[in-house]
Amino acid sequence: MVKTILKYLKRTKDMFLIYGGGELILEGNSDASFQLDDDDAKSQLGFVIKLNGGVVAWKSSKQATAADSTTEAEYIAALDVAKEAVWMKNYIQELGVVPSIAQPVVIFYDNNWATAQAKEPRSSPFQIHS
Repeated sequence: MVKTILKYLKRTKDMFLIYGGGELILEGNSDASFQLDDDDAKSQLGFVIKLNGGVVAWKSSKQATAADSTTEAEYIAALDVAKEAVWMKNYIQELGVVPSIAQPVVIFYDNNWATAQAKEPRSSPFQIHS
């Protein structure tokens, strides 16, 4: 297996990705499925991070902690992609080979209740059970 990987790397050493555009734009998309596994009550999360529209990172795994609601599962997934995207933004800036990423990283997720709660400065008694 290692030999195959080394051969592949040798054959493709001159291949690379080119991301067009003037300014670098980093964005993330996340999603979660609430308590898919009946054995441990943990939700599944997934995310993808794109740089100028090209995928540069992705993940699919069980969440480390059990969420109490769909909204909480979505928050956990959004936090996971946000942490990875911030790390990636800082890493790109530390490289110093490209202009810095001036715009904030935008994170997309598909839960309307989670979006409404994120915009609301006070918590709701229904937040836990959505």
